[in-house]
Amino acid sequence: MASLRTSRLFEGLSAHDLEVVRRITTNETYPAGKVIFREGDPGDAVFVVQEGLVEIVSRADTEQRQVLSRLGPGSFFGEMAVLELKPRSATAIAAQPTTVFRIPAGEMFTFLQHCPELGLSLLREISGRLRDLNAHYVNEMVQAERLSLVGRFARSIIHDLKNPLNVIGLSAELLGTSADPATRRTAAERIRKQVERITELVGEILEFTQGAPPAAVLATEDYATFIREVVAELREELELKGVALHLESEPPAVPLRLHPGRLRRVFHNLCHNAAQAMPSGGIIILRFALKEARVLTEIEDTGPGIAPEVAARLFEPFATHGKSGGTGLGLSICKKIIEDHGGRIWTETHPGRGALFLFSLPRPV
Repeated sequence: MASLRTSRLFEGLSAHDLEVVRRITTNETYPAGKVIFREGDPGDAVFVVQEGLVEIVSRADTEQRQVLSRLGPGSFFGEMAVLELKPRSATAIAAQPTTVFRIPAGEMFTFLQHCPELGLSLLREISGRLRDLNAHYVNEMVQAERLSLVGRFARSIIHDLKNPLNVIGLSAELLGTSADPATRRTAAERIRKQVERITELVGEILEFTQGAPPAAVLATEDYATFIREVVAELREELELKGVALHLESEPPAVPLRLHPGRLRRVFHNLCHNAAQAMPSGGIIILRFALKEARVLTEIEDTGPGIAPEVAARLFEPFATHGKSGGTGLGLSICKKIIEDHGGRIWTETHPGRGALFLFSLPRPV
């Protein structure tokens, strides 16, 4: 059981001041479940818990009922409505048999005028509660953002898995309907390659979310051979969407240090993004240029293009443009892959032209 002296509200008061408080205070007892005051009631008193437990509840009579705090002996409540001269913003309920000290609002104001120590104590307690409430709110926001990120990652994964799964589905149908051995071998090979793509895709997403260093080992590969293999894969997939893939220049037959699976992911992502921006069909153009120490690759489409203000943040996680699905995570991964290869990726905007992505890869010394 708490006395007035043990309440934080009255810490520092002299014996004389405590005696004054006792004279203006009445004791009230409530059984478990009894409402002390309701949300919307006038703020006519401040309460100090003497014995028991009080719950401060928001929207007490609705399905959205939420317990904001639980107050034990020595705690006080009801002060905000009194100080603000506004209705109660929450409901106070005795969670168990409870006895409280009740201080009428008028008596409280009169005493505050003659006892600045009480005002200071009140301000200190209110400040502490606001700090705790702010910390609780921040934690709630962090949790909500985490849940939002989970949803965004889920949408991104579904978006990126859709293309290889479509190819696997079509190839499986071909396996089931064709008796020609060569056709069946081709379909089986398509399925194998798409399973590899899915495995690489999931690995990239895990790497992105965990912030782990790249585990891939770069090997020397002929860039022209690599590009021809990627183009063969992409043309087949893009034709299903009414999009043609053109090589405006031949890829340079030079050795580069790269990871074929991860770099392939960049081409697939950029080209399928371009196809999404051209739902009625269009053309994707690949260009290559051999610089002194680097190989430049350009991927341009005949779509609506990218606004300069969007291009500035296009490689940020979850940035999106012109797509109903996905979240932009794919471009963030593309940036990471190119940088892991020692290269750089960027976009350029030109009025009246489609989207243009460029990346450069270093040539071995």
